[in-house]
Amino acid sequence: MTPPGQKQLRDELEKLREVDAPQAVKDIATARDHGDLSENAEYHAAKERQGMVHARMKYLEDVLSRAEVIDPATLSGDRVQFGAKVCLLKLDTDDEVTYRIVGPEESDLEAGQISVASPLARGILGHQVGDEVTIKLPSGTRVYEIQEVTFG
Repeated sequence: MTPPGQKQLRDELEKLREVDAPQAVKDIATARDHGDLSENAEYHAAKERQGMVHARMKYLEDVLSRAEVIDPATLSGDRVQFGAKVCLLKLDTDDEVTYRIVGPEESDLEAGQISVASPLARGILGHQVGDEVTIKLPSGTRVYEIQEVTFG
């Protein structure tokens, strides 16, 4: 993952620990004060929320403990690799799209970040500027030309 991706996950984990988990405990206590727990929907919802918060915390702890952080600014070259920002030309429509290849946990298509595990990223990895690449995507087969590869 990239350093910004690691920071984003660490920030989310901190919020879960410092805000969401304590709030879940308070919500359970408040719901418990409303009486019979067997028919208390508020209590059951609070318990479910607490479980989801703890599950997400465990997941983030696991991901962060196993993450290999790679700073794209330290990379260079003309081949597509993790961390690269790639400008592609869709040959069927002449539209240009630009994506940064990031780890699965930090992918965000609207922000122009695609997972290294996505079909598009897997299809262009290892290719260089000027290469035409045919990629089978869920929406159909597309042909792209790699216009530019930058890092940082």
